[in-house]
Amino acid sequence: MPAEKYTAIYNDLKEKIEEGLYAPQSVLPTENVLTVRYGVSRNTVRRAIARLADESYVQSIHGKGVVVIYRKAPANMFSFDVIESMKEAAARNKRTYHTKVIHFTTFEVDEYLSKRTGFPVGEEVYYIQRVRYFDNIPMILDNNWFLTRVIPRLTPEIAEKSVYEYLENVVGDSIVTTRRTLTVEKITESDEKYLKLEDFGAVAVVTSETYNAAGEMFEYTQSRHRPDMFAFCSVARRKK
Repeated sequence: MPAEKYTAIYNDLKEKIEEGLYAPQSVLPTENVLTVRYGVSRNTVRRAIARLADESYVQSIHGKGVVVIYRKAPANMFSFDVIESMKEAAARNKRTYHTKVIHFTTFEVDEYLSKRTGFPVGEEVYYIQRVRYFDNIPMILDNNWFLTRVIPRLTPEIAEKSVYEYLENVVGDSIVTTRRTLTVEKITESDEKYLKLEDFGAVAVVTSETYNAAGEMFEYTQSRHRPDMFAFCSVARRKK
């Protein structure tokens, strides 16, 4: 029950902060006020506040109180420190979303692809090219390589919904770690064909290597983003 109470308080305060009822740089009600409002102990309130602080919604300042530091990010927002599918990112940002599969095939990894992706020579992989639409605007061109033995019986229909959902809920594997690299590259013919780039000569490229519970890289992805609708957010803290 205490865990449920603190989670409910956390969710309520988080929602109010995201909706702007507690504006940036405003101070949350005191612990005494919150304990009365929610009918809980001071420790329960502190747990909820601590979780908000861990997620960079608030910051406790001595002599002032708990200050709201959250600011609403641009709508097309992805995070470097969270592993989420594009479907999950769209839902979090309250955007409509769909995917169109352009290419779907399987083949064995050769030396060239092995050097590029890190997959061993001879492994069988799916190659999937997908266009990601947010609010019916083509924003991302994905080039995905997945190990077939880790994600068996993958189909274009599944790829248009969510490979991650299929892997976790049907295959029963876990997604644990992703290593990402961000670069800026000249546009390619595929970028021009599938993304509405207007006069842009470059795209933001996020290269991801994703590992499962066994510590094996099962996915190598290059996501090519429209630069005018690209924003990544990460929270950093200075080491003490």
